Amino acid sequence: MTPSGEQWWSPFRVVGDVTVVHVDLAPDSAREEAAFDWLDLNERDRWRQFLVDRPRRQFALCRAALRANLCERLACTNDQLAFGFLEHGKPFAIVDGTPSVASFNVSHSGMHGLIAFAPRRQLGVDVEERVARRDLDGIGETVFGPREQLALAESAGNRKIHLFFTLWTIKEALIKALGTGFSLNPSRFEVPAGMLYGTKSESFRFPHAPRAQWQIEDLGEPRFAAALAYKLESPGNSAANRPAKEPVAGSDSVVEAG
Repeated sequence: MTPSGEQWWSPFRVVGDVTVVHVDLAPDSAREEAAFDWLDLNERDRWRQFLVDRPRRQFALCRAALRANLCERLACTNDQLAFGFLEHGKPFAIVDGTPSVASFNVSHSGMHGLIAFAPRRQLGVDVEERVARRDLDGIGETVFGPREQLALAESAGNRKIHLFFTLWTIKEALIKALGTGFSLNPSRFEVPAGMLYGTKSESFRFPHAPRAQWQIEDLGEPRFAAALAYKLESPGNSAANRPAKEPVAGSDSVVEAG
């Protein structure tokens, strides 16, 4: 927190057992100094590697907000909290050397960050500031399926921009929740048809892995497009049936559109 006690993150949305926090990434020297104090030695080295102010600020403010929220949820101090990494670079929380089952996911774009938390669940979140681009259809050909490309081609103006970033954030959230990175081509799957026309919440199954069911939430609002995706537990795969110390990885990766 800043010397005045002000924090730069706030509650944004609660969906089931998933809580999403908004992180204000606007330039603020006092906040950035306070955020730096939260970082461990490795994170401070990573912070110094950023050569541009904006990504350096985004990293510090988001990582500090992540640490503060995890400390509160895991009832630990910042010194007790560390991070490990699984395949594809997915991080998970470690408290006093013991992997935690808490799951989290981080995304940021421009002046906004979102962090999703759940007790034990695969999840992904994505946020993108809507910025007009010259060739939305051309970009869409590389990441969207046929039905999505058609919907984009039939749209124009602000509707096209809104739809493009809605689709982008949903796909990014799903891929982050799945945890394979972009080894899964986003054009290989399409979002539920209703979400092309304004539906805010739908269930989903990947064509290549239809047994697992996921929930998608469109979190978009006037400031940005955003989406949340999380795995729905089947009775035989509930949290109660998992090993007690199995970590559920989070992610602080972000791929911005275009």
